[in-house]
Amino acid sequence: MNPAKILKMKKAWDTFTNNHPMLPKFLSAVKNKGLEEGTIIEMNITTTSGEVLKSNIKLTASDIELMKELQRLS
Repeated sequence: MNPAKILKMKKAWDTFTNNHPMLPKFLSAVKNKGLEEGTIIEMNITTTSGEVLKSNIKLTASDIELMKELQRLS
């Protein structure tokens, strides 16, 4: 990976977490609890016009492995 891009992403992540300090705490709690196969992740997005978009996924073994690989990158 390009070190300059990594630094740019780090700065963007720092700005994001400063703007939304509860998200890292939430993600840490999820990590500490442990995600297991069969866990359901639900997502809700409310647009500025009030439209609500919803979806969910049920984690598979390959999803868990992908998340572990992503954690190893950080």
